[in-house]
Amino acid sequence: MSRQYRKVTGEGISLETIGDRQFLNVQPHVLTQLAAEAFHDLSYYLRPDHLDELAAIAADSSALPNERFVCSSLVKNAVIAAEGKLPLCQDTGTATIFAWRGERVLTGGADEEMLTKGVAKAWSENHLRFSQVAPLGMFDEKNTGNNLPAQIDIAFSPGDEYKFMFMAKGGGSANKTVLFQGSRALLNEKAFTAFLKEKIGGLGVAACPPYNLVVVVGGTSPEANLKTMKLASTGWYDDLPTTPDGSGSPYRDREWERRACEIAAESGWGAQFGGLHLVLEARVIRMARHAGSCPVSVGVSCSAHRNMLGKINADGAFLEILDTNPSRLLKKCEIESLQSASIDLDRPMPEILLQLAKHPAGSLVMLKGTMVVARDMAHAR
Repeated sequence: MSRQYRKVTGEGISLETIGDRQFLNVQPHVLTQLAAEAFHDLSYYLRPDHLDELAAIAADSSALPNERFVCSSLVKNAVIAAEGKLPLCQDTGTATIFAWRGERVLTGGADEEMLTKGVAKAWSENHLRFSQVAPLGMFDEKNTGNNLPAQIDIAFSPGDEYKFMFMAKGGGSANKTVLFQGSRALLNEKAFTAFLKEKIGGLGVAACPPYNLVVVVGGTSPEANLKTMKLASTGWYDDLPTTPDGSGSPYRDREWERRACEIAAESGWGAQFGGLHLVLEARVIRMARHAGSCPVSVGVSCSAHRNMLGKINADGAFLEILDTNPSRLLKKCEIESLQSASIDLDRPMPEILLQLAKHPAGSLVMLKGTMVVARDMAHAR
């Protein structure tokens, strides 16, 4: 996965020789700064290739008008967010960090604590919405008030570089994750096709498509499968081999990726209100498995595709460059005006419902008047 990076800082990073080995010494505050800047950027900016894909649908004359309208609106939303005041989505997500620390990287050992401080800093200083709730008992909860805890997973790797994948994962796309504990019986074309049609068709549009779709088949355990699925949704495994080597190493199956995209198009869900573009891309990964078990996961990343690479090495601390100028795509996203019905929300509810009932599902309506946004009440239902 080739990405461009910007330098966050070079301070607090040095080389140190111990015996005959050279180590990278990283001061704890560097981790905090890196995480804080990562989640700031993820809240307001998207990857340029993701924006390009949305703009391509908006400009595609073969796409349905509703799809073009949605994708054009998503690009316009990104333009507003890039001003750095309003985030890309009201669900600012669970802060998720996967990290691979080189065995010759020294930090002092409190990596999770330092990264957590960076998460808290990002949410508090940028006035982002807090989504995490803490249990007060089995059934009672309260908002933690800082979007903590974060999900942080740190592993060791060879070398003297610290690598990161930062994710802001919304509840809507997370809710679409499914794990099916299958068997060898699923591993034939007819059964697997039927499985994909059922699961992809069941995704619906509540998680805000167009999606990046991931299917992972196999894995030494359910949790190994799900971790692969989550990382694959970020593009982390894009460079996997595309053919198996018989050793048990995972590979991407390009043919089934193509077929998964076809199945998604045939579902008719489209980019939220009918059409062909339920998904932008698909990743289908095949892994080794225990002979008596075949876990299969299906997951998505939503249209707010918030993923970012980071790294710390002898040259400094770096973050992936996201697109701070989505307005470059506005001309491409220009679409003809669509006919829409105007609904006055300041009228009594029976009148509003009567007006809505006159229009079939998928009709474009323009709402005006007073609106109460009640996300937490909706979630409670």
